[in-house]
Amino acid sequence: MKFHYPNGKKYVPKKEESIGIKKEKKWSYGNRGMTLEEDINETNEYYLKNGIASIHKKPTPVQIVQVDYPKRSAAVIKEAYFKQASTTDYNGVYKGRYIDFEAKETQNPTSFPLQNFHEHQVKHMENIIQQKGICFVLLRFSITEEIFLLEAIHLLTFWKRMKDGGRKSITKEEIEINGHPISLGYNPRIDYIKKIDYLYNLR
Repeated sequence: MKFHYPNGKKYVPKKEESIGIKKEKKWSYGNRGMTLEEDINETNEYYLKNGIASIHKKPTPVQIVQVDYPKRSAAVIKEAYFKQASTTDYNGVYKGRYIDFEAKETQNPTSFPLQNFHEHQVKHMENIIQQKGICFVLLRFSITEEIFLLEAIHLLTFWKRMKDGGRKSITKEEIEINGHPISLGYNPRIDYIKKIDYLYNLR
């Protein structure tokens, strides 16, 4: 199936490292081979069912332009366009505060490539911060199975450094200094709300 961006350019999937997608992999029983997105979705379901927060994955608007009908009862989409550039992965409300965040993972054990983010995503995060919303990124180092919450204000700093000719990644040490580690649990899987309570004094 073919996808195109709003400007008409053909969408070509990047390597897994550049877009932050991890192949499903068998880990220990505690991890169960789940991807970061699956873990977050399960966490959000837990928050919703328990009345803690209402946070959801944003849908990506798609315009279908070519459909084949190999069978009368089945349709196959052959070509489609993204109607608009995507912003961040998730948004919602918690204790009256707007929350907006992106989730990325990498197999690089020592740094997080900034190419995993896009210019329009960073601009969107900047707008959320200006409007006093809670904005951050959840970063997972796939090999070591470490997860960090990094506030968007820090991501903007590293992004500006890259734009000014500096390094094109965030070192793991910088993430450890500026970010907040989140242990993988059972229910919820990734309890990022606990970090939000601490950072924004919402307890």
